[in-house]
Amino acid sequence: MRIRLDIAYDGTHFRGWARQPGLRTVQGVLEDALARIVGGDLRLVVAGRTDAGVHASGQVAHVDLDEAQETRLPRRRRDGDETDAVAALAGRIRGVLGAYPDVTVSRTTAAPDGFDARFSAVWRRYSYRIADLTTGYDPLERSRTTAVKAHLDVEAMDAAARSLIGLHDFAAYCKAREEATTIRTLLEYDWHRAADGAVVANVRADAFCHSMVRALVGACVAVGEGRLEADRVLAIRDAAERTPDTKVLAARGLVLAEVGYPADDLLAARAEQTRNRRDADEIGS
Repeated sequence: MRIRLDIAYDGTHFRGWARQPGLRTVQGVLEDALARIVGGDLRLVVAGRTDAGVHASGQVAHVDLDEAQETRLPRRRRDGDETDAVAALAGRIRGVLGAYPDVTVSRTTAAPDGFDARFSAVWRRYSYRIADLTTGYDPLERSRTTAVKAHLDVEAMDAAARSLIGLHDFAAYCKAREEATTIRTLLEYDWHRAADGAVVANVRADAFCHSMVRALVGACVAVGEGRLEADRVLAIRDAAERTPDTKVLAARGLVLAEVGYPADDLLAARAEQTRNRRDADEIGS
């Protein structure tokens, strides 16, 4: 049985998503909670492996249960009728995690045939939140907001961001990883000032390479500060080389907000397509 989990977390005190020996990670905490409920060895497959300090409001993962683990799924009765055991799992996980945890599972559902949380995804959406001198400092928002000591020109930032949209090599805005392509389709990138005064980025792409969102954000913040011309962010991208003109901003402002999937009958085909493309990229590296 494959189960989809919809997950949210405050990444402040996690060392990222991926399980690491001796470190507290989102995957480690959730797998340990699941093991207490259904037993055995479990491995969560996630849509987007977030770095240390990065948050999520719309993370998606899946887990495969064997027959023995299926029999241990929680069951409860309401008005004399047995509720769905898979749906009840989310509540049991929340119970194991305790009161006021920094990670939660909002929903568990039986995954459709062909669903793969990672490879079936067609896009990921992130947001990035900044408090500039116009916004002011709000201590209640400090764990999810990056402070910038300038009055940002949001209109210039938005224009620079939109100029980057499309299928391109984003090597200049990625931390290189061996045998990993840096070609991505940036579907949306824009900036606006929210009702509370915060400057917020919306970034959506088919996938992201390492530190890509925070590097793109850093480039547009440099534009907003007046340190970089708007057309320079495009020139940097096309040069395909990292530059000290831009910097990777802090993880604290970044949130994985949403993951998009195709219709159920296209899930398996999408997963196969993504795996084949990844294999081809690795062979050609």
